[in-house]
Amino acid sequence: MGLTNAQYEDIMRDYQQRQLRNKRLQEQRTAHVYSMEPELEDINTSIASCSVACARLLMDGDSDALKRLHEQLAEYRARKASLLRKHNLSPDYLDPIYDCPDCRDTGYIGSDKCHCFKQAIIDTVYSQSNIQSILDRENFKTFTYEYYSDTAKDSAAGPTSLQAARQAVAECRRFIDSFDEKPNNLFFYGDTGVGKTFLSNCVAKELLDSGKSVIYFTAFQLFDILSKGIFEKDADAIAAHQNIFDCDLLIIDDLGTELSNSFTISQLFLCVNERILRQKSTIISTNLNMSQIADQYSERTLSRISSNYSIIKLFGDDIRIMKRMQRT
Repeated sequence: MGLTNAQYEDIMRDYQQRQLRNKRLQEQRTAHVYSMEPELEDINTSIASCSVACARLLMDGDSDALKRLHEQLAEYRARKASLLRKHNLSPDYLDPIYDCPDCRDTGYIGSDKCHCFKQAIIDTVYSQSNIQSILDRENFKTFTYEYYSDTAKDSAAGPTSLQAARQAVAECRRFIDSFDEKPNNLFFYGDTGVGKTFLSNCVAKELLDSGKSVIYFTAFQLFDILSKGIFEKDADAIAAHQNIFDCDLLIIDDLGTELSNSFTISQLFLCVNERILRQKSTIISTNLNMSQIADQYSERTLSRISSNYSIIKLFGDDIRIMKRMQRT
């Protein structure tokens, strides 16, 4: 993924700030706990001394003394855990604190970029810094069924709006649970304001939290980047192409709201087809129905979607309007 030197330095400064912030937090916790339970300071000092002694004995090959020190170390740790529980604190309360335990807030695991660093690059390159604040508001914890009717039906034999929403959430959960086992894709369609983007964000939140790389675009943004790379030979846009095909999850929101032409038709097929071939997951949301997808983007694109995506229809009243009415 293309980064300028300034962008790389900004990301590394952010890691340094995380380290300083978490170190201060750990120091505050330690001072607070020691003031409540002074014995814990003595135990931590003994654990440190015991660990150094174990390392020396291990180098000397003194297995008998090493075994005794291991037993002593286990006793210290058990006593420490007991004292922390006494104050309703977890056994790891005094351990180092990391935003990303995998790389310990360094951005690297060995010589390889950590998943959190890769997502930081995505956020920087694609100006997605506001996505996290959106996902803090729109996730499974804040999702509610209260705006879906348990009587309204889209067709006489079909599910109610509420049943369709429950089925959609269940499908999203299956998508997340099986994400590492096999590639899958979701296609949300339905009228404006029925929860398509909200559910896409719910999935994005879960996968980001599990360390997956996620790129979010409206259809307009996606085709704008693709066109800049092809027609304007924009260096950043050209570098972005590979990431669009290779990220763990690509979200294309509001498909159909862009200006449709031969370029967007061909590029949508390329994007959908290439990610299927690379076994990378994609989520598409649109107000268009399946017949309109065929008319606007070709039967060939519809065929790829219908045979490789879980098709999910949501319907009902416009939730955004209902929320505004509640507030007023």
